[in-house]
Amino acid sequence: MAEPVLISIAAALAGRAVVGLYQFVKARFADDPDATAALEAAENLTEAAEDSEEVQELGRQLERVESEDPEFGKRLRAEWAAVRLHAETGGVTNQVSGTVHGKVVQARDIHGDVSF
Repeated sequence: MAEPVLISIAAALAGRAVVGLYQFVKARFADDPDATAALEAAENLTEAAEDSEEVQELGRQLERVESEDPEFGKRLRAEWAAVRLHAETGGVTNQVSGTVHGKVVQARDIHGDVSF
């Protein structure tokens, strides 16, 4: 079983609660088929529960990659520390970067339609 903090990170990644952190991990996992498969399986969950097998496996993959790449581990934990409270309390973190063509909506709970 992975370290509890890595399971919390895995659950946040599965729910895409922290977009910047998700993008960071996805980029690092890009050349690792096992880690990528774990990330994709976890993000396909309807609810990212920490005790789900997919989140547990993603936590194990984070732990493995962290042991192979200590710099990744340091940055992962630093990023998590910066956003942890926000992610754990159900906050929304949106990040828009690069050139955007069109409209962007930043919202938390939307009940009903959104139209432009």
